[in-house]
Amino acid sequence: MREADKRMYYIVSPNSFAYNPARINVGSIGYQDTGKSVIVSSLYEVFKTSDDVDDRLLWHWFKSPDFQKLIMQLQEGGVRLYFYYDKLCMGQVFLPSLEEQRKIGKLFDTLDHLITLHQRKFDKLQVLKKAMLEKMFPKNGSSVPEIRFKGFTDAWEQRKLGEILQERNTRTSDFESNPLYSLTIESGVTPKTDRYERSSLVTKTEDLFKTVKPNEFVTNPMNLRFGALGYNKNAFTVSVSGYYDVFSIDDDKCSGFWNAYFKTPTAMNIFDNAATGSLIEKRRVKYSTLQQLAFYMPNDLSEKAEIGKYMDTFDHLITLHQRELEKLQNIKKSMLEKMFV
Repeated sequence: MREADKRMYYIVSPNSFAYNPARINVGSIGYQDTGKSVIVSSLYEVFKTSDDVDDRLLWHWFKSPDFQKLIMQLQEGGVRLYFYYDKLCMGQVFLPSLEEQRKIGKLFDTLDHLITLHQRKFDKLQVLKKAMLEKMFPKNGSSVPEIRFKGFTDAWEQRKLGEILQERNTRTSDFESNPLYSLTIESGVTPKTDRYERSSLVTKTEDLFKTVKPNEFVTNPMNLRFGALGYNKNAFTVSVSGYYDVFSIDDDKCSGFWNAYFKTPTAMNIFDNAATGSLIEKRRVKYSTLQQLAFYMPNDLSEKAEIGKYMDTFDHLITLHQRELEKLQNIKKSMLEKMFV
């Protein structure tokens, strides 16, 4: 930008704030701490703070509900609302001593650091899992995967799923013994969230629920080609929508293997090609269709178990970091609400 017309830009010196007055309500604000001057659009507002204010504390206050309320109260405009610098100056913020400000700012910086670490670990595991799903299972008609555990060399055998699947359609009305669960593409079989009204589900659609025993699989015929499949990892039986297909697999100790295999790009392509229906959004893979599909699988049960254990470990680690990330985000949200006046 050295050759740019500087009249179209503002110079932002170190330890300055800059924000977009048209998007500040969605967090479009930054703090310049690179140690050298930079430039931003002249549409931005740029400012520094006085010596009795800790910039890190103020930075986090700009992310708080209190600051959002201030924006809502003072922004102006018609179709598009703006929060210009003069409006910012009309607001109030209550600050403790500089020493306490620094401690609060450091606390939030630490939370941000931990959140970033877990987010990076979570993202890294997701990428690594995706790579392993592509390399640890055969693809493009091959009978062997690209990566294998030591000691396994035999080619995989192609068999129809109908040879190893057993359908189950047991229905239930005993929701106390069999908790109500749902199926999600991301997490498989999971508890119903708070948005579901339990009593309404039970009284209106009681006959539509099926039971799923430990290690049994559940698929959503409508979305199987997008990965809507999971298995019951719990030690107890659960209840799911009667629309889902429920089945077990001969070698149920290898559920992790099949749960991973069915979510590989190869499997997604097989499911997509097998889906039936007149409309794209109505295409589905019914259990009767699933039985006819052919997959390559190891003859050695121990190889299935090794792969299943490995992929289950991935899921476990991903879940741990996701939970820790959500926990830290909730803590930060709570602190932003409680640590400012």
